[in-house]
Amino acid sequence: MSFSKQLRNENQDIYQKIFTHPFVQGIGKGEVSKEALIHYIKADYEYLNAFMHVYGIAISKSPCREDIQLFNKQIDFVLNSEIHPHNNFCEQIGVSYEELQGYPLPPTADHYIKHMLFHAHNGGIGEILAALLPCPWTYYEIGVELKNHYQPGVDHPFLPWIDFYADAEVNSLTAVLCERLDQYAAQASELEKQRMREAFRKSCQLEYAFWDMAYTQEQWPCEKEVVR
Repeated sequence: MSFSKQLRNENQDIYQKIFTHPFVQGIGKGEVSKEALIHYIKADYEYLNAFMHVYGIAISKSPCREDIQLFNKQIDFVLNSEIHPHNNFCEQIGVSYEELQGYPLPPTADHYIKHMLFHAHNGGIGEILAALLPCPWTYYEIGVELKNHYQPGVDHPFLPWIDFYADAEVNSLTAVLCERLDQYAAQASELEKQRMREAFRKSCQLEYAFWDMAYTQEQWPCEKEVVR
């Protein structure tokens, strides 16, 4: 069994909790509050900015052009394609995407970003891949899960979101990252593989926490009003 498949099996418990989270199920049912969607988009916009920075760090550590090309393609996907599911949410709540950009991160999103940056700065490419993978991997499986379970029709408010993440392109991008992780794991020491496992599991946990953060509209304690 490949290393990436081992990681997926080891974290089935968290994947299942993500699939059944009320925010995720709300997408499938077409019933998510406007406030939760706003909170999600504000945080996810900044999260994806940081995600691209982590890919940039990975490029700076890449030992070959193939890895540079891989991470550059991932940046292009986040920068130019992942605006579409955000726009779907914005259209449903009647708020422009631009209005929801530039806000401070809630605690969980802040933690998630610093977790990824920690592994990006302190680990090798394999460890970086392990920290990054749960984001695209869980989203692809969420899309497939919701599409199969709810079979949304053309009138479903979040059909573009579900279709986007259930698409073969997202699966293909994720599969390439898994393949590269497997190649690095094959050359890694047991200590390095343990660090990969820890990075992957914590990212899975933070994926679940991110959904919960949006659903509960998590705020910092004693937060002052932000002046933009």
